[in-house]
Amino acid sequence: MRWLIPAAGLAALTGCNVSSEFLQRMESQAKYEYYETSEFWPDGRAMRVPPAGTVPRERPVGNPGISTGRANGVAVSAIPLPVDKQLLALGQKKYNIVCSQCHGVLGDGNSVVAENMALRLPPSLLELADKPAGHFYTAINEGYGIMPSFSGELDTRERWAVVAYVRALQAARSTAGTQPVPQENR
Repeated sequence: MRWLIPAAGLAALTGCNVSSEFLQRMESQAKYEYYETSEFWPDGRAMRVPPAGTVPRERPVGNPGISTGRANGVAVSAIPLPVDKQLLALGQKKYNIVCSQCHGVLGDGNSVVAENMALRLPPSLLELADKPAGHFYTAINEGYGIMPSFSGELDTRERWAVVAYVRALQAARSTAGTQPVPQENR
């Protein structure tokens, strides 16, 4: 019998519309279109000047060669970060997670996913060694052809790390059949 009173109280609360009233207030709040007047501000304008130092999200911040892979509209030729073992290890890790499913573990475009792509096969990254580093960064950042952007999955440093790893794959391919690479340079 004791459980009956709390159960009846809970049943009564389910009929309340408390949460939707709260959400309704959020949905029907006042908003202004461009150039409308507003009684809230003393100058009567609804449009406000952004605070000093505000940066639009569409504008690259800092060095555009690093953040976009382009400088003055042209793809940067070299990786603008110091390339070391840590960057290459990060690049290999991220490449294997994000890129290898389509481009293959070796970057040659041979993968199970590629075999099942009917529209267009992913290119061999090894055959694109003549492209500047910024080309690969821009493809990762913005997408290329049917490849979507991976800027949500990889931050700026990770994108450049992947580019560095792709360059390492290309260098390994170009030295195949020549003298062995010394252990300290591998």
